[in-house]
Amino acid sequence: MATFSAGFTGRHNRSSPHAELPPGQYETQDFPVLSAGATPHVPVDAWRLEIGGDQGVVRSWSWEEFRALDTEQVNVDIHCVTRWSKLGTTWTGVPVDALLSDVDLDGDFVTAFSYGGYTTNLPLEDLLDGKAWVAFEYEAEPLDPEHGGPARLLVPHQATLGR
Repeated sequence: MATFSAGFTGRHNRSSPHAELPPGQYETQDFPVLSAGATPHVPVDAWRLEIGGDQGVVRSWSWEEFRALDTEQVNVDIHCVTRWSKLGTTWTGVPVDALLSDVDLDGDFVTAFSYGGYTTNLPLEDLLDGKAWVAFEYEAEPLDPEHGGPARLLVPHQATLGR
Protein backbone atom coordinates (compact mmCIF):
# COMPACT_ATOMS: atom_id res chain seq x y z
CA MET A 1 0.00 0.00 0.00
CA ALA A 2 1.39 3.40 -0.95
CA THR A 3 1.17 6.54 1.13
CA PHE A 4 0.44 9.69 -0.84
CA SER A 5 1.60 12.99 0.53
CA ALA A 6 -0.24 16.03 -0.81
CA GLY A 7 2.88 18.08 -0.19
CA PHE A 8 4.55 16.61 -3.28
CA THR A 9 2.00 17.78 -5.86
CA GLY A 10 2.23 20.56 -8.40
CA ARG A 11 5.04 22.52 -9.98
CA HIS A 12 6.45 25.70 -8.58
CA ASN A 13 8.26 28.70 -9.94
CA ARG A 14 11.95 28.25 -9.21
CA SER A 15 12.58 31.96 -8.88
CA SER A 16 11.20 34.08 -6.09
CA PRO A 17 10.48 37.79 -5.85
CA HIS A 18 11.12 37.65 -2.08
CA ALA A 19 14.56 38.70 -0.90
CA GLU A 20 14.05 36.80 2.38
CA LEU A 21 13.76 33.43 0.65
CA PRO A 22 16.87 31.29 0.38
CA PRO A 23 17.99 30.53 -3.19
CA GLY A 24 15.83 27.86 -4.84
CA GLN A 25 12.95 28.20 -2.36
CA TYR A 26 9.40 29.24 -3.27
CA GLU A 27 6.85 30.78 -0.93
CA THR A 28 3.66 28.92 -0.13
CA GLN A 29 0.57 30.08 1.71
CA ASP A 30 -0.29 26.43 2.44
CA PHE A 31 1.46 24.32 5.03
CA PRO A 32 2.43 21.22 3.03
CA VAL A 33 2.46 17.85 4.75
CA LEU A 34 5.33 15.63 3.71
CA SER A 35 5.41 12.18 5.19
CA ALA A 36 7.04 8.89 4.33
CA GLY A 37 4.43 6.90 6.22
CA ALA A 38 1.33 6.99 8.34
CA THR A 39 0.96 9.99 10.63
CA PRO A 40 1.12 9.02 14.31
CA HIS A 41 -1.76 10.35 16.42
CA VAL A 42 -0.40 10.53 19.96
CA PRO A 43 -2.98 11.30 22.67
CA VAL A 44 -1.71 13.88 25.14
CA ASP A 45 -2.30 11.49 28.05
CA ALA A 46 0.24 9.10 26.45
CA TRP A 47 2.70 11.78 25.26
CA ARG A 48 6.06 12.20 27.02
CA LEU A 49 9.08 14.34 26.34
CA GLU A 50 12.29 12.65 27.42
CA ILE A 51 15.87 13.84 27.49
CA GLY A 52 18.53 11.20 27.84
CA GLY A 53 21.94 10.01 26.88
CA ASP A 54 24.30 7.13 27.48
CA GLN A 55 23.09 7.03 31.10
CA GLY A 56 19.42 6.65 30.08
CA VAL A 57 16.57 9.11 30.58
CA VAL A 58 17.70 12.00 32.77
CA ARG A 59 14.64 14.25 32.51
CA SER A 60 11.06 13.50 31.53
CA TRP A 61 7.79 15.45 31.32
CA SER A 62 4.19 14.34 30.91
CA TRP A 63 1.95 16.56 28.77
CA GLU A 64 0.58 18.29 31.88
CA GLU A 65 4.08 18.90 33.27
CA PHE A 66 5.33 20.15 29.91
CA ARG A 67 2.36 22.53 29.47
CA ALA A 68 2.98 23.97 32.96
CA LEU A 69 6.43 25.23 31.86
CA ASP A 70 7.01 28.83 30.80
CA THR A 71 6.36 29.35 27.10
CA GLU A 72 7.32 31.79 24.40
CA GLN A 73 5.58 32.90 21.23
CA VAL A 74 7.92 33.21 18.25
CA ASN A 75 7.35 34.60 14.77
CA VAL A 76 9.66 32.90 12.27
CA ASP A 77 10.02 31.92 8.64
CA ILE A 78 10.25 28.19 8.00
CA HIS A 79 12.02 26.60 5.06
CA CYS A 80 11.64 22.97 4.00
CA VAL A 81 14.37 20.91 2.37
CA THR A 82 11.85 20.16 -0.40
CA ARG A 83 12.10 23.87 -1.39
CA TRP A 84 8.94 25.44 0.02
CA SER A 85 9.05 28.31 2.49
CA LYS A 86 6.32 29.75 4.70
CA LEU A 87 7.00 33.28 5.87
CA GLY A 88 5.88 34.93 9.10
CA THR A 89 4.63 31.85 10.96
CA THR A 90 3.69 32.13 14.64
CA TRP A 91 4.44 29.30 17.07
CA THR A 92 4.10 28.85 20.82
CA GLY A 93 6.39 26.50 22.68
CA VAL A 94 8.81 25.83 25.48
CA PRO A 95 12.37 27.05 24.83
CA VAL A 96 14.82 24.17 24.56
CA ASP A 97 17.12 26.22 26.82
CA ALA A 98 14.56 25.80 29.64
CA LEU A 99 14.26 22.05 29.02
CA LEU A 100 18.03 21.61 29.18
CA SER A 101 18.70 24.04 32.03
CA ASP A 102 19.18 21.35 34.69
CA VAL A 103 20.63 18.66 32.42
CA ASP A 104 24.35 17.89 32.41
CA LEU A 105 25.38 18.38 28.78
CA ASP A 106 28.50 16.47 27.83
CA GLY A 107 28.37 16.23 24.04
CA ASP A 108 28.42 18.50 21.03
CA PHE A 109 25.57 16.81 19.14
CA VAL A 110 22.07 15.54 19.91
CA THR A 111 19.68 13.16 18.21
CA ALA A 112 16.00 14.06 18.27
CA PHE A 113 13.52 11.17 18.05
CA SER A 114 9.86 11.43 17.07
CA TYR A 115 6.90 9.18 17.77
CA GLY A 116 6.74 8.35 14.06
CA GLY A 117 10.29 7.02 14.03
CA TYR A 118 11.89 10.03 12.33
CA THR A 119 15.24 11.04 13.82
CA THR A 120 17.58 13.90 13.12
CA ASN A 121 21.04 14.80 14.37
CA LEU A 122 21.81 18.40 15.31
CA PRO A 123 24.73 20.26 16.78
CA LEU A 124 23.82 21.11 20.38
CA GLU A 125 24.68 24.75 19.67
CA ASP A 126 21.75 24.84 17.17
CA LEU A 127 19.33 24.24 20.05
CA LEU A 128 20.71 26.70 22.61
CA ASP A 129 20.65 30.47 23.12
CA GLY A 130 17.04 31.00 22.03
CA LYS A 131 17.34 29.13 18.73
CA ALA A 132 14.90 26.24 19.33
CA TRP A 133 11.58 25.36 20.97
CA VAL A 134 9.35 22.37 21.52
CA ALA A 135 6.27 23.90 19.93
CA PHE A 136 2.68 22.89 20.68
CA GLU A 137 0.73 25.67 18.90
CA TYR A 138 0.85 26.96 15.35
CA GLU A 139 -1.00 30.21 14.57
CA ALA A 140 -2.64 30.12 18.05
CA GLU A 141 -4.16 26.67 17.45
CA PRO A 142 -3.07 23.31 18.88
CA LEU A 143 -0.50 21.70 16.60
CA ASP A 144 -2.22 18.97 14.61
CA PRO A 145 -0.68 15.51 14.16
CA GLU A 146 -0.04 16.14 10.45
CA HIS A 147 2.44 18.85 11.45
CA GLY A 148 4.04 16.95 14.33
CA GLY A 149 1.46 17.55 17.07
CA PRO A 150 0.81 17.48 19.83
CA ALA A 151 4.35 18.93 20.01
CA ARG A 152 7.37 19.11 17.75
CA LEU A 153 10.90 20.39 17.77
CA LEU A 154 11.10 23.79 16.07
CA VAL A 155 14.55 24.91 14.94
CA PRO A 156 13.70 27.71 12.50
CA HIS A 157 17.24 28.45 11.33
CA GLN A 158 17.52 24.85 10.09
CA ALA A 159 15.57 23.58 7.07
CA THR A 160 12.81 21.16 8.05
CA LEU A 161 11.34 18.10 6.41
CA GLY A 162 7.79 19.44 6.58
CA ARG A 163 6.70 17.70 9.76
